[in-house]
Amino acid sequence: MDLGFTFLLVANGILIGLMYALIALGFVLVYKATDAINFAQGEFVMAPGIVAAVVAGAANSFWLGAAVAVAAMIGFSFLLERTVLRPLLGRPVIAVIMATIGLAAILRGTLPMLFGTSPLPLALPLGDEPIEVGSLTLQPAQVAGAAVALSALVIFTWFFRSNRGGVAMRAMADDQQAASAMGVNVTRYFAFAWAMAGVVSALGGVMWGAMLGVDVQLALVGLKVFPVVILGGLDSIGGAVLGGLIVGVVENLAAGYIDPLVGGGTKDFAPYVLMVAALLIRPYGMFGTRRIERV
Repeated sequence: MDLGFTFLLVANGILIGLMYALIALGFVLVYKATDAINFAQGEFVMAPGIVAAVVAGAANSFWLGAAVAVAAMIGFSFLLERTVLRPLLGRPVIAVIMATIGLAAILRGTLPMLFGTSPLPLALPLGDEPIEVGSLTLQPAQVAGAAVALSALVIFTWFFRSNRGGVAMRAMADDQQAASAMGVNVTRYFAFAWAMAGVVSALGGVMWGAMLGVDVQLALVGLKVFPVVILGGLDSIGGAVLGGLIVGVVENLAAGYIDPLVGGGTKDFAPYVLMVAALLIRPYGMFGTRRIERV
């Protein structure tokens, strides 16, 4: 085994894993505040990526495209919460889940109609020159994406642990009626949770779009993140980080060592093997809250 090659695969897997963790953070934010899973997370990543690419191409400014994408997702999230999700407050969680599944189908069909299906370029203003760190050769987009992801994860960890708003959102996820009785403005924090998920999705869409290019297939990143949140735990930011790192490293090692032996494809399903194993052994994830119900 070539240790240098292995080290390179692990290093790249860590960078990719942090970017997975950024998308997984969108799942965690919504789940911690609403106790529901956003099955439109992949489309939440695709939409701002397309907006950023269109604006950046028209204005010849990556930063303007990224800013417009973030602002558009904040506005869209507030609008979505006000018109679709707020009427579902107090309803069974399955109602919110089905609403997000329908939203995913709408976004996946509408955006290609508006902007076309051809891939759109979205280049970071960092150049294409690889970054040399000792014997490692790293891609600028991966390094930038990992830095953005790590910053967002630190900020939201602090928010949920130390900020009154974060504590209120956690209480709301546990029991909306009890939180409301204690003075928590449930509708406001419900909207705030979706807006934060929109910001995270916009950052993820821009960074993944810069690395892969932007088209409707960018929504598949959301599906790749399911093993991350299952491994780490749906309500744990730390679990999203660790799950992302594990999935990123396993995926890269599978691509480097197993794909050449079997003709490829193992990196695509290896994370799901981990997910199934996690569901069998620890279904609430490594850091997820174990819920015990007495009947």
